[in-house]
Amino acid sequence: MKILKPFILNLMFVVIFSTTFISASAQQNQEITKWENEVMNLEKLPFSDSENTILFVGSSSIRLWESIAEDMFPYHAMARGYGGAKLSDFIYYAHRIIGQHRCGAIAIFVANDITGQSGDPTSGQVLKLFRKTVKEIRKSHPEIPVFWIEITPTPSRWKSWEQINQANQLIKKHCNKNKNLHYIPTSQFFMNEQGLPDEKYFISDMLHLNTEGYRLWSSCIKVTFDKTVPQLRSPK
Repeated sequence: MKILKPFILNLMFVVIFSTTFISASAQQNQEITKWENEVMNLEKLPFSDSENTILFVGSSSIRLWESIAEDMFPYHAMARGYGGAKLSDFIYYAHRIIGQHRCGAIAIFVANDITGQSGDPTSGQVLKLFRKTVKEIRKSHPEIPVFWIEITPTPSRWKSWEQINQANQLIKKHCNKNKNLHYIPTSQFFMNEQGLPDEKYFISDMLHLNTEGYRLWSSCIKVTFDKTVPQLRSPK
C-alpha cells in the first residue's frame, strides 16, 4: 500500500491536470470557432484584385463601416471585419480573411482583447498577439505596409482605458522599430475638453462609432496614409 499510494496520488494529479487542460482548450477553441460562420461569409465576398486597394480587417467597427468607400476616398478601401474579434481569434482566421486578397496595404483594427473582464490579457500579451498576427499576414503578404489603427477610447470601456492605452503604446513602439509596420494615432481626437471620450461620436451603446465618428476616424487614418502610402491614392 505504501508503494501504491504515491502512484495513486500521481495518477490523480495527471487526471486532474489533463481534465483542466482539456477544459481550458475546449473553452479557447469555442471562443475561436464561434466566428466560423461569419468568416465563411467573408470568404464568399469578392476578393480584391488591385494593388491600390487598402484592406481593412478586424472587429465590428470595421464590419459596421458601411460608408468606408466614401469616407476613405481618394483611397480605395475594402472592409472585411467580423463580430467581436479579438487578436487571439483573428490570428486563427487571418490567412482566410487576408490570404487571397491582392492589395497595397492592410489596416488592422481589433479592440476587444481588453474589455474590463477578469480574463483579459495584459498589455504585454496583447503586443505578443499583435506580433503573431503580423507574422500570419506576412505568410501571404511579406512586404506590403501593415497599419495598426489605435484602439479608440470609448465611454463604455473607459474604466479599462489605462490598460488599453498601454497596449496601444507597446504596439506603437514595435511598429516604429520594424519596416513596413505603421501605427495610426486617433485617440486624442475622440476626447472632449474634460479629457474623456466624446459621446457625440458614438451610437447608443457608447462603443461603436456613429456617422460623425466614422468621418472623424477616416480623416485621422488618411493623415497617416498621406504620409506613408500616398501612391495608393486614386486620381480625384
